[in-house]
Amino acid sequence: MYVARNISADHKDLIHDVAFDFYGRRMATCSSDHSVQVWDINDKNEWHCTASWKTHSGSVWRVTWAHPEFGQVLASCSYDRMAAIWEEIAGSTTQSQRRQGHWIKRATLVDSRTSVTDVKFSPRCLGLKLATCSADGNVRIYEAPDLTDLTTWEIQDQIQTKLSCSCLSWNPSRLHPATIAVGSDNTNPAAGGKVQIYEHSENERKWNRTSMLMSITEAVHDIAYAPNLGRSYDVLAIATKDVVIMRFDKKDPAMIGPAPGRNTPVQLDHQGAQVWQISWNITGTILAASSDDGMVKLWKANYLDKWKCIQVLKGDGSSVAPLLMQPKEAARETRGSSLPEPSVDAGFMSSSPKFSIFTSSWFSDSSPRSRQGRPSSSPGSTASSTVIRGFHVH
Repeated sequence: MYVARNISADHKDLIHDVAFDFYGRRMATCSSDHSVQVWDINDKNEWHCTASWKTHSGSVWRVTWAHPEFGQVLASCSYDRMAAIWEEIAGSTTQSQRRQGHWIKRATLVDSRTSVTDVKFSPRCLGLKLATCSADGNVRIYEAPDLTDLTTWEIQDQIQTKLSCSCLSWNPSRLHPATIAVGSDNTNPAAGGKVQIYEHSENERKWNRTSMLMSITEAVHDIAYAPNLGRSYDVLAIATKDVVIMRFDKKDPAMIGPAPGRNTPVQLDHQGAQVWQISWNITGTILAASSDDGMVKLWKANYLDKWKCIQVLKGDGSSVAPLLMQPKEAARETRGSSLPEPSVDAGFMSSSPKFSIFTSSWFSDSSPRSRQGRPSSSPGSTASSTVIRGFHVH
């Protein structure tokens, strides 16, 4: 059973990203109002905004948490061509810092000449590293040499993809060399594959491109490796016009497909809606995908590796489609219904026996979209308010 709950956000403009911490007890949001908010959940399962502050001088595209082993650390990236590192500290401070919830800017990364479109911390096994990608086609890897002093970040590597970058994802597997998948929002089909896979070589001390997915020719807006819990292969989800699921076999890197012996990617049909963001649950078995038709769809593979839409959630929090519904049946169920606002983002709460899916929405059909495929703030934007909705599974 799914129960919808609205969270009234204080953001003054469009919410672009929702990110949970490792334990799923804290949540961070970012917006075109140049700010980041941090939310905490109490014993009554009620979310409260405990910090809100201006982080950038442009729209904030993404926000992400570091592993708690390194403290309460956030990273954000923005249209202002910068990425920022934030750390929460204890103790009373000035009045302005109380409003900021004791979050202090530790570092500003200013190497990009264009909009920084995504930022992700590496898996814990790789240490405290941060990857950013930019519209200029560069992926930059930073590392904090001293974990007790986060004011210093050294750029370790720079990867030139030759295509504008819109998103990236670290491979979470500990049994595989450090791997990053990079997606591009380049709309030119002649530019080649829009997803590139890079793997770090310890012997050569550099990142090598191991694959370019030529089957992905449309703009990519999000990309996510599935958590690896005992699999002998990697699973990568790609958000384009629809959702594409790719499999990479570790024993044979050339094998790409949904199951052994198959080399055809799985395409999850969203009935013409543009998929903006995707998120895996903690076990990597269910994929949530949000799209501009106001829907969040949950996909799951059965024992034959056949993917099915198991639930359709409306962005306005109203009725949902029945479980185990096939994609076409779900489309018929929802077609023609009133959809007051598209879903911009969907994210799973981690480390929770009753998992939750949170979506951020915007109330306008005429808000301009940025080149990253997200709504963007500009003079003349008619967005009137923002809201976060939680769907709790009991």
